Amino acid sequence: MNASLKSVSRSRSGSTQIHGRASAHEGVLEMPGEMSLYHGGKLTGVHIAWRFVGPADAPVVCALGGISANRRVCTTEEPKNSWWGQIAGAGCALDSDRFRVLSFDYLGASGDTTGPVEGVAFPNISSYDQAAVLLALVDHLNIQSLRAIAGGSYGGMVALAFGERYPERVSQLLVIGASDRAHPMATAWRTVQRRIVRFGLECGKSKEGLQLARALAMSTYRSSEEFAARFGGPATQGEEGFAFPVEDYLFSRGADYAAKTRPEAFLCLSESIDLHRVDASRIFVPTAAVAIREDQLVPLADVRTMVARLPSGRLHEISSVYGHDAFLKECEQLRPIFNAALGNAAAGSPE
Repeated sequence: MNASLKSVSRSRSGSTQIHGRASAHEGVLEMPGEMSLYHGGKLTGVHIAWRFVGPADAPVVCALGGISANRRVCTTEEPKNSWWGQIAGAGCALDSDRFRVLSFDYLGASGDTTGPVEGVAFPNISSYDQAAVLLALVDHLNIQSLRAIAGGSYGGMVALAFGERYPERVSQLLVIGASDRAHPMATAWRTVQRRIVRFGLECGKSKEGLQLARALAMSTYRSSEEFAARFGGPATQGEEGFAFPVEDYLFSRGADYAAKTRPEAFLCLSESIDLHRVDASRIFVPTAAVAIREDQLVPLADVRTMVARLPSGRLHEISSVYGHDAFLKECEQLRPIFNAALGNAAAGSPE
């Protein structure tokens, strides 16, 4: 990355007390100059929106989620705005009373970090680019070494990229539902989703296209067992024909997503998942990898193969009707894994 690290942070707000020992603070890191990207593109004047939750003197854990995640990780005074509220927060598997939880809006996403806008070309983004952004943020916040990066889905990919590139800046990786590369079947599903979104953009119905793509994506996030249990009832007939029980769920989730996501950002980060490839044999950071047996997107065999190539990898297998989304839901199954991975070490506190 060629961006200058002599950057300036402008604070959006002061510290806010939440509950327990946790307080929140957020800001924007502005990086003047040019950032060279892994796939050959460049960005100028990148800005990164970040957020801390937890005691100022606690070890720092960076928490990263899927492509729809943002910097609001923990349950706070606005619980609906946090994406990992069942896993991260006071007394949770990732305890914000014991650790200072750091996150940021992804490069290329729909948050307050630099991302695509309608009608303007945006370069391809790699998980290595997200790792470079995190490094700049860690430097800016004077964090010598992160206690861990806990990443689910795309966040796990970013964690692996960071561990390969900057092993001296993190003590532990905790990767859930992610591998060293995308499986071709998952790429097939996402390719169709991106084609639907592009078709919607071409037709002037961008939100409708994104809603359909997200509805299709929802069918890959969960398990067939969950869908059988929830949506096995008979179809009902209305004026427009038969409607199946699963339809309301899929399209309401698609509508919610389309209401808060830019189609161009979805295209950028969905493609970033499929471009993801790291060399597991070069990741020397101790890594705990969690595989979900019912995960359609990241098959168990892929995680097993990756762990076999990691110099210091440990495999944890769990079962969940939530499939790939288990990283968002399975607090009690993940709690002992988090405890074992994070331990009680005090490394990683801000200087």
